[in-house]
Order: sequence, then C-alpha cells, then structure tokens
Amino acid sequence: MTEPLPQRVSRWLAWVAGAVILFGCAVPITIDVLARYFLNRALVESFEISGYGLAACIGLGLAFTVTTKAHIRVDFLVAKMPFPVRAGCDLLAACALALVAAALAWFAWGTVSQSWAMGARSMSQLQIPIVIPQGLWWIGLFWFACMAVLAPFQAVLRLIKGDRAGFEAAIGSADLNAEIDEAVHAVEGRQ
Repeated sequence: MTEPLPQRVSRWLAWVAGAVILFGCAVPITIDVLARYFLNRALVESFEISGYGLAACIGLGLAFTVTTKAHIRVDFLVAKMPFPVRAGCDLLAACALALVAAALAWFAWGTVSQSWAMGARSMSQLQIPIVIPQGLWWIGLFWFACMAVLAPFQAVLRLIKGDRAGFEAAIGSADLNAEIDEAVHAVEGRQ
C-alpha cells in the first residue's frame, strides 16, 4: 500500500529536518571546534547557524510526529476506558493539538511577515536575512498545522463510517504491542 501524499510530505520534511541538523548544525560546529583548536579562532558563526538550524528542524519535523503518532501521550487511564470514552478523549486531544498548531503557525507567520517588512538581519557578521530561517521554521509549522487539523477530520469521517480501526489508526494512542511488532518486522525486513 502506498503512503498517502500528506504523510509522504511529512516524511520528506522530517528528512529535510535531519539534513538541517547534520549540515546546518553538526558540520558548522565541527568546523568551529577544529578551527578553534588548530587556529585559535572560529571560522564560522556556528552558534548562530545551529540556532537557526534547530528552530527550522523542529518546525519541519513536527508534522511527522502527527502522522506517525510519535508525540508523547500519557494515556494509561484512557487506554483502559471503553471505546466511546476513549474515542472522545482522543478526539479532544487531537482537536486541542490542532488548535495549538494552528495558533503556532498563525503567530509564526506574523513574525515572518514582520521580519520581511523590516528587512531584519542578524546582528552577527553574517548579516543573515532573518526571514530565511524564520521562513523555514514557518513552513514546518504551517505543515504541522495542516496535518494536525487533517488528523481529527479524517478520524471523524472514519468514525462516521463505522471504521473503529481507522479511527484508532488516525488519532488513537499507539499500542505498545503494535509498536514492538512493527519494530521487529522492520528489523527482520532489513536482514
């Protein structure tokens, strides 16, 4: 079965986030550490670059946590409840996440647009236009908001169709046994 487009985009953005960590944070920091050791001075503004990289990768990776249910949930009580109560709690949690994600994207856009209007640049020697790292950050938050809003919407549609398993797959808590089985199958598939 092929992965739906929204999930593929989320996975792709998570890979971009990983590349940002590697090339936007680890490489400049390594260069700076080596230059300080061998040359007694820094060559790149690794602190500034890695700060921008971390903010961008957090934004870019958030949607992936929604699509894979990798976010942290404390559900030991909810997991023991009957399905109607559990479904209501899951739907409430998904809607709250969607609201927070939409607010983050909205206010992040205000920050990006203000930086664009002011032509804001970093205060370092690099003079990076702030709209570049903020724009990457906003793209991630925007996609996070899209996925966070889409998840409860899809779950409700599945619930209306009577598809309990689909509802659970969309916004229900991740089952520990299912996660273990999935990990075992992934490892066996690599061998």
